[in-house]
Amino acid sequence: MTTKATRAVGVDIGGTGIKGALVDLEAGQLLSDRVKVATPAGAEPDDVLAAVRSVLDTLGVTDADIPLGVAFPAIVKTGRTLSAANVADTWIGFDAEHFFEDGLGREIHFANDADVAGVAEARYGAARGVKGLALLTTLGTGIGTAMLHNGVLIPNSELGHLQRANHKSDAEAWAAYSAMEREQLSWKTWAKRLQWYYDYLEFLLSPDLFIVGGGVSKHADEFLPLLTLKTPIVPAVHRNNAGIIGAAALALAQETGTDAQGAAQNLVDTTT
Repeated sequence: MTTKATRAVGVDIGGTGIKGALVDLEAGQLLSDRVKVATPAGAEPDDVLAAVRSVLDTLGVTDADIPLGVAFPAIVKTGRTLSAANVADTWIGFDAEHFFEDGLGREIHFANDADVAGVAEARYGAARGVKGLALLTTLGTGIGTAMLHNGVLIPNSELGHLQRANHKSDAEAWAAYSAMEREQLSWKTWAKRLQWYYDYLEFLLSPDLFIVGGGVSKHADEFLPLLTLKTPIVPAVHRNNAGIIGAAALALAQETGTDAQGAAQNLVDTTT
């Protein structure tokens, strides 16, 4: 059995769904079934808190002795959410970490959803041991990004909001997986939009590796072969569970009192 010291709970809040599980942090694997509920319509703070509480109740992990990490789709600095692309505007400038701690009656670690997915891939997945710049993109309701340079997380990159010249909508409004579903695009048509997006990232950043996460990564064979890039591009090892695993991993690292970036680096250092 895995000891309590190597377990933590990860909750990944997205624009359409809220997922959670108990995680084995030695193996980087889920110890429990993944519990998922729909993100409440409007995604106001009180409603999201109630949904997170429901996930934890279903998992049976309300014990405050088990570290809890929560991933959220926004810029997160010192526990405050500074953006709200796919949730209510109420979150902008909101002291979200304290809000969740008060509402759940326990300490938590709170971070950007794509950043924690990047941490999971750096410790257990496709970015492990990668030298140079690895760029994880999560394709879902929006486009999240995590930048990892020699395993060091550069938080809150928000490259899904790159602007399209002469267009009112940004990259994620046009090229996220939700756009494919909303407009009923074929894989081939959607891949043309992704080609533009990854070409743009290549030009700006010259990355050494692209990693594709989010729910659509389970269909990577349908669209990744349609892309022509100089940079290698691979699916995330942990697919849509990377946010859960990364949030749990950072929650345990946070027990040492380091900040999010320092905690992420500590986690990566244990595997190098």
